[in-house]
Amino acid sequence: MAYKKDTTIYKHILLLTAWVLGSVFSVQAQKEPQYTQYMYNIGSFNPAYVGSTETPEITTMYRAQWLDIPGAPRTIRLGTNIPFANKRNGLGLNVINDQLGPVSQTYIDMAYSYQFNVSENTKLSFGMDVGGTSLNVDFAKGTFENPGEPILDRETINKFYLSIGAGMFLYQDNWYLGASIPNFLTDGVYNEDVATVVEDKVQFNFIGGYVFELSEGLKFKPAFLANYISGAPVNVNVSANFLINDRFTLGASYRFGNALSALAGFQIGNPVFFGVSYDYDTNGLGQYNNGTPEFVLKFNLGRKKESKSGGKSKNMKGKPKQVDSPRFF
Repeated sequence: MAYKKDTTIYKHILLLTAWVLGSVFSVQAQKEPQYTQYMYNIGSFNPAYVGSTETPEITTMYRAQWLDIPGAPRTIRLGTNIPFANKRNGLGLNVINDQLGPVSQTYIDMAYSYQFNVSENTKLSFGMDVGGTSLNVDFAKGTFENPGEPILDRETINKFYLSIGAGMFLYQDNWYLGASIPNFLTDGVYNEDVATVVEDKVQFNFIGGYVFELSEGLKFKPAFLANYISGAPVNVNVSANFLINDRFTLGASYRFGNALSALAGFQIGNPVFFGVSYDYDTNGLGQYNNGTPEFVLKFNLGRKKESKSGGKSKNMKGKPKQVDSPRFF
């Protein structure tokens, strides 16, 4: 099928359509929305993460992929992470809207986790999430030739698909490993008419990170996220971040064969963290767009405070001074 266009940029975009779709569904090897700041969005793709933090969290995120390419992906996420008082259970809610040209998907799921100690300092959490995806395809957003094609005979497609996912999360205070499957129901989002665009398969996610305390005011965390779908290349993200004085975060990440990114963050007061990243495409698509910015705003509600060791800093009652100590994942 062909798409009518009026400007030079649209001509370039149409010549690259197959390439762009390949980047979304093959090179990146994933159907779930992707994040550069995945270390702050673990709960969106691994339900076992919910309940692993000391205090409740609310996270919002916005990602504008491939600036200056009309119809390129736009993603908005709202997530909550609520640990129970017994420190064994947790609940989470995810609402994600993903836009790609005439296609709009809204993911909504509830997650539950249960964790237990496997050693004195190591915890293992298992989680499940149940929800669904609302899929809307609006072909009225473009003028198409070849109207005889079955998928173009209607102006819109509106469907809802059930999703069931699971995950596990093994962690200590300074490291973590996780694995998850966002959706076991592989006949879901892209079946029937839309299956002519892409075939839906089970996606596997693997994540890990380690926090090195280089000095009292400096921590270093390398991390990775890998996505795998059968028949597609593995999508691998690696990152390295420095946390300075528990306030400032600076780092970089690399998505193999796809993008190089810069990351920065700032702890605003006690409860609020603001993070920003910018991707530069290292593949051939980079010359047709102005990169991908991503913004994260995280609220830690009632952050736990830890005593500062040493005994030099004491208040008038002789108790150790309380200081903020945000976990670096």
